[in-house]
Amino acid sequence: MDNEAVLTNDQQYTIFKYGKYVIRFKAPYSLEKYTQIKEWDHGYLVVMAKYRHNAEAEEEYIDLIPILEELYFNADDFLRPIEKVRISYD
Repeated sequence: MDNEAVLTNDQQYTIFKYGKYVIRFKAPYSLEKYTQIKEWDHGYLVVMAKYRHNAEAEEEYIDLIPILEELYFNADDFLRPIEKVRISYD
């Protein structure tokens, strides 16, 4: 889907993919995986994440806007077409 982004993680990085872009940023050291997207709001994610130190998934928050700005993206233009984010470990 053209309006769908993907969130995943690989070892010590969180990975956000949209279109031709793959944005990696440091994840918490004990993150095992993301389990659910609870909310997507134009760059702000509420997710459930599983950590090694806890048997249950915990609610976490990811704000992509400062990350995108640090990479010299126009955050508003980049995020505008994204309607949905899904988790994938393909």
